[in-house]
Amino acid sequence: MVMIRRWALVAGAAVTLASCGPQGGLDFSNFDPDLRGWGRGGLDTAPAAARAQPRPVPDQRGVISYPGYQVAIARQGDTVATIAARLGLNAAELASYNAINANTVLNPGAVVALPRRVAGGAPAAASSTGQVSDPFAGQGVRQPNAAATAGGAAAVIATTLPASSQPRQHVVAAGETAWSIARKYDVSVNDLAAWNGLSAGMTLRTGQRLLIPVAGKAPSATAVVTAPGSGSPTPRPPSSTEPLPNEKTKPASSAVDKPTSPDLGKTRTAASGNGRFRMPANGAIIRTYQKGKNEGIDISAPAGSTVSAAGSGTVAAITRDTDNVPIIVVRHDGNLMTVYAGIEDVAVSKGQSVGAGTALGKVRSQGVVHFEVRNGFDSVDPEKYLN
Repeated sequence: MVMIRRWALVAGAAVTLASCGPQGGLDFSNFDPDLRGWGRGGLDTAPAAARAQPRPVPDQRGVISYPGYQVAIARQGDTVATIAARLGLNAAELASYNAINANTVLNPGAVVALPRRVAGGAPAAASSTGQVSDPFAGQGVRQPNAAATAGGAAAVIATTLPASSQPRQHVVAAGETAWSIARKYDVSVNDLAAWNGLSAGMTLRTGQRLLIPVAGKAPSATAVVTAPGSGSPTPRPPSSTEPLPNEKTKPASSAVDKPTSPDLGKTRTAASGNGRFRMPANGAIIRTYQKGKNEGIDISAPAGSTVSAAGSGTVAAITRDTDNVPIIVVRHDGNLMTVYAGIEDVAVSKGQSVGAGTALGKVRSQGVVHFEVRNGFDSVDPEKYLN
């Protein structure tokens, strides 16, 4: 059973997304951890998706042109209305297309999708600074002023990027988060934020149009060939003038010492049995708690048998790993949380109150349930809390 190796990695996201509840605790209503790394041995989501290419640099008007569509990149202080005026578009139409009020101030670097193409030679509104301030496109560097044409309009060079570099667009639906969209397209949530100029809180709005980052290419390996005798040292060849090492080997027929196998089902300590929690499944412990290696215990249980809540509390989160297998988190009194993995047929919902023994789901066909106890976000030995 794959363990939860570092739940603490999601603590920063939880602090950002969670607000203090009426009792001073964390409110998990917006808690949406990215657990794609679960099936690979931990919660580190860095390898979950290929690192994206940098977003293309827009032209002098702030427009990026693809074969299928165009988008405008917001500058400091921009609204949909100012972008529409700069591009010669109808402000109400542009605002409706992007599901936002025309006078709402946009984040620098935010993406505004254009309902139709604007010509490359369209007049650009005069800029007071001559500077593009999109922090996510490698900009923030003063750009040279475009040469004025005879008519007084700025000349605009609008190059349409190749089709291979055109990202997909996603229209945000109700209930979606930056994390869920990143998981859907297998991209990094940080790349998604960088490409779309999202705020630090990763706030989205229903109907918002997002660019899905284009994955980068891994550098090809290049074989390094060195001349004989240079670069890496040449191993010294054996010499007949020197004796062979005095090695003591045992015959293949010698008996092999076998260490005594511990009975992992009888590893409970004297601190066990304090009655705080009950076993979540009927079975033997086949893997014990090891801080930093196994942040919980693994329990062998019959496939299809019930997995129940270890104690009374509230279902704080229900998410899934890379194999779409459910993971349930239950919050208890005393700043404790319990985590259950290796289950299916989930029988509870987020926010539901449960008691000790309430059915959470069924054991999967693999016949192993992973169970953790967390004090805040730090793992503790579950056996010290089991009765």
